[in-house]
Amino acid sequence: MAGISYSDLRTNIRSYTEVTSTVLTDAVIENIVLNAEYRIFRDIPSDAYRKTAQDNLVANQEHANVPAGALFVRAVEVADSTSDFNNPIFLEKRDMTFLDEYNGARATGRPKYFAMKGGASGNTNTTSGAILLSPIPDATYVFKLHYNAIPAKLEATDNETNFISLNFPNGLLYAALVETYAYLKGPLDMLQLYEGKYKEEVQKFGGEQIGRRRRDDYTDGTVRLAVQEVKQ
Repeated sequence: MAGISYSDLRTNIRSYTEVTSTVLTDAVIENIVLNAEYRIFRDIPSDAYRKTAQDNLVANQEHANVPAGALFVRAVEVADSTSDFNNPIFLEKRDMTFLDEYNGARATGRPKYFAMKGGASGNTNTTSGAILLSPIPDATYVFKLHYNAIPAKLEATDNETNFISLNFPNGLLYAALVETYAYLKGPLDMLQLYEGKYKEEVQKFGGEQIGRRRRDDYTDGTVRLAVQEVKQ
């Protein structure tokens, strides 16, 4: 299976379960697919959602907005220049209480610490998704954010495919079928069947995303598997 569109996924869900659109309406399937996508997103940290963004800090402002769609920040770099990205250093992550105490004296300078504030930033840059900085920037330092973005969701007509539907279509289908049989309240053996299939595919996809993609032969060595000798 090279990939699957939202329309094909909707058709397959009804075909596999042999349930018509009278019960599995478009609205019901939309919610089923959304739940399946969120499950995959949280089960497998895919490289497809790792992003970077560069901007300038605001002098005397203790927070910096994160990019639209950012879910969480993995790392923050701050350069020693206000015009280009020279000699950047990675900030140390701390709890907000640590920064509140540190910033109580309103110390300014090149930031050394950061903490997450608020939740995901949604589709616009807002302070509801931001990082707190300490010391408070005393200039418009250039900074770079390394973060994970909220994935684009499958939708009819507007977004028929995404990274998961094109690169993990069988896992998406199995996850959706698990959600579907849970919605239909049975049969239990079919729910267990597709739960097992989903977990099997997650192991393979996870091995690719957080295994093969994050190692190289030079530093980590070539992966070798033990092969049992067949005795005649």
